[in-house]
Amino acid sequence: MPGHSLAQLRSSNLRAITALLASGGSQSRADLARGTGLSRTTVSSLVAELLDNGLVVETEDRGTPYKGGSGRPPLLVALATRPGGVAGVDIGHGHVRVAVSDRSARIRAEMETVTDADPHGASTLDLAADLVRRVADEAGTPVGELLSVGLCVPGPIDRRSARVDHAVLPGWHELAPADELSRRLALPVVVDNDANLGAMAEHQHGAGRGTADLLYVKLASGVGAGLVLGGRLHRGAAGLAGEIGHVLAREGGDVCRCGSRGCLETEVSTRRLLQLLRPVYGDDLDLAGMLELDARGEIAVRRVLTDAGHTTGRVLAGVCTTLNPAKIVVGGSLGSSPTLVEAIRGGVDRYAHPEAAAMCEVVSGFFGGRAELIGSIALAISRAADLA
Repeated sequence: MPGHSLAQLRSSNLRAITALLASGGSQSRADLARGTGLSRTTVSSLVAELLDNGLVVETEDRGTPYKGGSGRPPLLVALATRPGGVAGVDIGHGHVRVAVSDRSARIRAEMETVTDADPHGASTLDLAADLVRRVADEAGTPVGELLSVGLCVPGPIDRRSARVDHAVLPGWHELAPADELSRRLALPVVVDNDANLGAMAEHQHGAGRGTADLLYVKLASGVGAGLVLGGRLHRGAAGLAGEIGHVLAREGGDVCRCGSRGCLETEVSTRRLLQLLRPVYGDDLDLAGMLELDARGEIAVRRVLTDAGHTTGRVLAGVCTTLNPAKIVVGGSLGSSPTLVEAIRGGVDRYAHPEAAAMCEVVSGFFGGRAELIGSIALAISRAADLA
């Protein structure tokens, strides 16, 4: 029905406005138009509806005239606040991090523990629930006063079933993580994968802020990407958009945990790079040591990182040519390596369409390995805004 479709579109646009205000604080209507990709007329209409419903308020602050003009500074709008905080839960392949923040994303308390999350889905969620309670207590915010929880998992979420792709995380078979954690905490929980939440963090608060079309690449023990198109996170029909870690990088390569061979993840993950370097630098070489050697200019380390960057850049070149992003943000624990980022730039330049490559900036992420936690908080704030 056309009327029903228009109502759904307006509801989606209202959520986009409140999510942007929740994550980015008070903004002008022009800021909201740029951040959402909507027209100024549409944004003005949506803000008027939100003002009428008491969901947003106009503040006494004034913004900066558009493009530094001399006109009157614009009024800013902000979410109407109510008490309570949110929690962000970042589950990685080898860790669980939890933070509790207020609705302005100011972190009040944080905790991390090391665990092998991949084969133990249920017990990892038990651990996550316990950490939320402990961190909430430390933050002085009782669990019952949390408005929502944002959950990050290290694998794609099927949008149809709300379950994790068991080919990537076999220990999470038949688990719907958001439902499971919600049952443990008796709180609303919203879930997404690590690369999508890294993209959300960098787009809203970090190296991609103000960029409507960007590609966030997470390079760590796993490899993935998050796509922001037209100012919005793009998940794809089943939630699998951005799974570049499982794109073929080398014919006949190593078997990947997804069941295929020669995936990008088998060539450039931290595990693979350390495996290549330990025969030279010793079995105790870890990620921090590898990055330190890179910073010191160690030739063998830089050679391995350069090869990994070129391989990654070759895969990203296809995405760059197809989607024409303005920026590629390299995050994860390897994103801080200038050697790697420079090599990715070289791979994109060599293999992408020349015009697409020329228009695309390649930069290190602002948040590094913390992007997923920041993104899970942003997701929780967005969910709390929906529930307001």
